[in-house]
Amino acid sequence: MPVIMDGSHVPVRWTGENTRRRAKSASTDSAQSKQLNVALLNNMPDSALEDTELQFSELLDAAAGEIPVRLRFYSLPAIARTGRARERLDSSYFEIGDLLRERFDGVIITGTEPRQPDLRSEPYWPSLVEVLEWAEQNTSSAILSCLAAHAAVLHSDGIVRQPLRDKRFGVFEERSVADHALTRGVGPTLPFPHSRWNELREDPLISAGYTVLTKSDAAGVNLFVKQKKESLFVNFQGHPEYGSRTLLKEYRRDVGRYLKRDRETYPSTPTGYFDTPSAKLLSDFQEKALRKRSKELMADFPEEIVRRTLQAPWRSAAVRIYRNWLQYLVSKKADASMIAPMARRGRG
Repeated sequence: MPVIMDGSHVPVRWTGENTRRRAKSASTDSAQSKQLNVALLNNMPDSALEDTELQFSELLDAAAGEIPVRLRFYSLPAIARTGRARERLDSSYFEIGDLLRERFDGVIITGTEPRQPDLRSEPYWPSLVEVLEWAEQNTSSAILSCLAAHAAVLHSDGIVRQPLRDKRFGVFEERSVADHALTRGVGPTLPFPHSRWNELREDPLISAGYTVLTKSDAAGVNLFVKQKKESLFVNFQGHPEYGSRTLLKEYRRDVGRYLKRDRETYPSTPTGYFDTPSAKLLSDFQEKALRKRSKELMADFPEEIVRRTLQAPWRSAAVRIYRNWLQYLVSKKADASMIAPMARRGRG
């Protein structure tokens, strides 16, 4: 059963054999009672907006199996948009008021590129808080990705994220450290991609009542959860939705920023991601860039050679965790459908 979007709300590159996903959600009462309604609040910057649509859509599609899922796209209105991204939002995203007026089985909230040291100073902070408080009452579960997880624990628990000396960037081997329905079937160890400049540390999270599900010695906590009113908040500091080439695109972007003098230091190579020949090619390019810092040098960046070697070893674990999440939503929906008739009988 594929993921279904309303009308034309489909990732731009999700075409061909997947065009059936353009169909509207089934309208019969029986179909709607089984269908999961999931919202994706996509707050990523313009350059990553459509990639993020595709990554989450494909991950949900792989995880859904026979579970019917209707997916709607939203974005915080206070995030500045230009050009193609603005056109995309205007034509294919629903208004945030639509989200706040409805109940969804689940919501996925992405981060965005931070501009302020204190997230509470970001222009989108009030609207993000409104969505977080809505999710506590109007979803069975919310997934918070990276900066969104940092914002959620800051708002509800006052936990301030800590800056890192260097970007936590690459693929890190993690351990499953708690028995939980979300990590059932993933095995004792699993690789996960990370890309961030800040971190939430384990001790404050545990003190605030969170349960840590996966962590690593090198990258710290990744997946942690807490029940907030009606909703299970599922927080990732990493990015299970990433495709095999996403880290390369981010690395290339950061190299370009260095060559254009938009940043002072050459970016660190992502950990555990490139094979030995690719790492050598990129190291040789770095030496050349350090000798002659010029934006024209990006024409020699060995992207095409490197990208053919890339794998996504985290994919199976990511699909399993998201499948477990969808099954959790199914169970909560079933519980609610049992309670409603009982409540009606009780009033009789």
